[in-house]
Amino acid sequence: MSELRFVRMGFGADAVEYQQAWDEQRRVHAARFADEVPDTVLLLEHPPVYTAGRRTEDSERPLDGTPVVDVDRGGKITWHGPGQLVGYPIQKLPRPVDVVAHVRRLEEALIRTCAEFGLATTRVEGRSGVWVLGDPVEQRPSLGGLSLDFDPCLHDEEFDPRLNGPEYAPSNAGQRREDRKIAAIGIRVAKGVTMHGFALNVNPDNAWFDRIIPCGIRDAGVTSLTNEVGREVTIDEVLPVAERHLRDILENAELKPRPIEKATA
Repeated sequence: MSELRFVRMGFGADAVEYQQAWDEQRRVHAARFADEVPDTVLLLEHPPVYTAGRRTEDSERPLDGTPVVDVDRGGKITWHGPGQLVGYPIQKLPRPVDVVAHVRRLEEALIRTCAEFGLATTRVEGRSGVWVLGDPVEQRPSLGGLSLDFDPCLHDEEFDPRLNGPEYAPSNAGQRREDRKIAAIGIRVAKGVTMHGFALNVNPDNAWFDRIIPCGIRDAGVTSLTNEVGREVTIDEVLPVAERHLRDILENAELKPRPIEKATA
């Protein structure tokens, strides 16, 4: 068991500019590496901002030239802004670092958080983050008079939802009964210490995601707690619940180094 400190940096009118939070992450990261501070989770809201991880392709960025902040985390492009709870866990892990195990712990904390609001969420194989599952493809409604057998969202690798109207917008995935992401996760590990983290959609304007290809995924969309549970959920409600589950999982995790497979002759 390890001590875990939470720092609430700013919400609402005190939302924290992305660059300010990134600078604070780096400061705390250096302090954690030097064992000057305990494992720390920064919690905050950002003003509207698009950020692009190292794997982001040009074809996934806003078509209208909206500025994007390129960052040193994994993953692709996403949006942060009002109504989204952002968390940056800065935690020292044993080496060799097991990045996947760290991501799974964050997912589990967010799955449990959503469950307290009556929403069942899950993981999707090959896609990080926390998801609300849609209907099987054959049970989804047809769009624009097309049967699902010809739905370009499902069969055209070059399909671009930004150019195909609101019926294909990521923010409308719930109406299409598709899989939809409620929490994105993108991290970096440097010197055995984690940075960046998660963004849980509580009650944002999800139309911000329609300008990009969120996380580079073209056949699914985004959602929020408010959209899914049918009532307005606020950051103030979610914050203590998320803190409790993060503390329970991150403090009590039995951290182990990533196993190294020995080459056989």
